[in-house]
Amino acid sequence: MILRDYQERIANECAGKLAKYRLCYLAMEVRTGKTLTSLAAAEKYGATNVLFLTKKKAIGSIEDDYNNFGFNFDLTVINNESMHKVRGKFDLIISDEHHRNSAFPKPNKGAKYINERWGSLPMIFLSGTPFPESYSQVYHSYWVSNFSPFCDYRNFYAWAKDYVQVTQQRRAGGFLVNDYSKGIESKILPIIKNTMITYSQKQSGFKSEVKERFLTCPMRASTSRLIDLLKKDSVVEGEAGVILAATDLALMQKTHQLCSGTVVLEGGNRVVVDDSKAWFIKEKFKGKKIGIFYNFKAEYDMLKQVYGDDLCDNLEDFNGSSRNIALQIVSGREGISLREADYVVYFNIAFSAVSYWQSRDRMTTKNRLVNEVYWIFSDIGFEKRVYKAVAAKKDYTLSLFRSEVPRGTKKEIHQRRLFGD
Repeated sequence: MILRDYQERIANECAGKLAKYRLCYLAMEVRTGKTLTSLAAAEKYGATNVLFLTKKKAIGSIEDDYNNFGFNFDLTVINNESMHKVRGKFDLIISDEHHRNSAFPKPNKGAKYINERWGSLPMIFLSGTPFPESYSQVYHSYWVSNFSPFCDYRNFYAWAKDYVQVTQQRRAGGFLVNDYSKGIESKILPIIKNTMITYSQKQSGFKSEVKERFLTCPMRASTSRLIDLLKKDSVVEGEAGVILAATDLALMQKTHQLCSGTVVLEGGNRVVVDDSKAWFIKEKFKGKKIGIFYNFKAEYDMLKQVYGDDLCDNLEDFNGSSRNIALQIVSGREGISLREADYVVYFNIAFSAVSYWQSRDRMTTKNRLVNEVYWIFSDIGFEKRVYKAVAAKKDYTLSLFRSEVPRGTKKEIHQRRLFGD
């Protein structure tokens, strides 16, 4: 295994930034080889014991890159959820999919932990989408390091006074709250540009394109009625249990579940009420090897019932076989390759713009000209409106749902059958 020319160049540049600034952000698009580039940069920098923070599903491929290349430093690879288990004295941290640490206005748990344990160490940040929703995400992305270019600011709120156009939004009940999502790009980019290296698929010679296709799956009439009843009455009660949507947020969540045929009951049990989408996908893609992205656990249960042993949930069983694979969107959107799939098929759609932009690129390789992605939308749900938002790099929010799916005004609770037409 050898580095491509651009990886060699970026690795050298990254090592130089580590020496000068003690941190470097590799904003390299998916499939351009940022993992191997960061490992090479670590060696060129002179690291002897590196900690690599990533997602659980990506650990195997990172260890393979490390072993196949024959680097001369020690490497520990751990998923972010297990950071508390790490022991050892490291001299460099590599934080993969680093946009996970970009929450604002408060830092998330992972960002706090990285800062507390390893903030004084040099760091390499990796992400194909470093600030996918707002430049306000910059602050805590860098805050994890004591060498942040914004380290003179005591917290996000102090930083926002200089770098965010703070506005106000009116919430339910008439409350006005500050909106910190409008980070000022023209002020922020000049400050961080010295620590960033960006690289695109186009620059690396990728000629592939993602072609998205949309299919509509007819759902059972009973599923449509369940959604209508929840909008009208807030509660549907039947033999299997109770579906409760007492708030607008709950209604959005239940509608999201039901438009693909599953729902979580009030007691916590998840049930399949309509398996139309699973059978639709199996029939439509008969004889093809596909990667399926789903949202909710019950959706995987449904797919497994329909596909049986022809469906797996890990790359080890998928690669080199004729089996299909089903992955949860958030856990499968990063650090894996579905290059053996004929198509990527979305059973449902996530509300996150990051999930959209990253998961749809899982088939991309340098030699693959076209990646065909299929969206399976129900004929009763709001998936198309969610798609419109995330494709425009905006999360689908409760306020959008409220404006598009008005709730009924009736307040009484009625007894309804949960299943059947």
